[in-house]
Amino acid sequence: MAKILVVEDNEMNLDMLSRRLERRGYDVIIATDGATGVSLAKSDQPDLILMDMSLPIMDGWEATRQIKADDVAKVIPVIALTAHAIAGDREKALAAGCDEYESKPVKFPRLLAKIEDFLGRV
Repeated sequence: MAKILVVEDNEMNLDMLSRRLERRGYDVIIATDGATGVSLAKSDQPDLILMDMSLPIMDGWEATRQIKADDVAKVIPVIALTAHAIAGDREKALAAGCDEYESKPVKFPRLLAKIEDFLGRV
């Protein structure tokens, strides 16, 4: 069972994502701030990370940079989730080290397709 780290501080978004992923057989671990997300990425070695960009303590941009700077965690794919869907945000997310980008509100079927593409599940 693939393990997905969801780094999200909005309770409704977190609940929706975690429940829908668990129903599809994923093991979900949760962080509600960027610093905890970095720590869990290193300690729990998830198969994929869904990273909100607007987070307390440490934003998703810096959290992703720290994950991608870690020798072990850098191989974990990171999908940026952000409500800031303005021109240049996708490029900014990719420049920070994210492997993919999804705007909010999340269209779950499209996000799930990206997750499955990274994890090789059909």
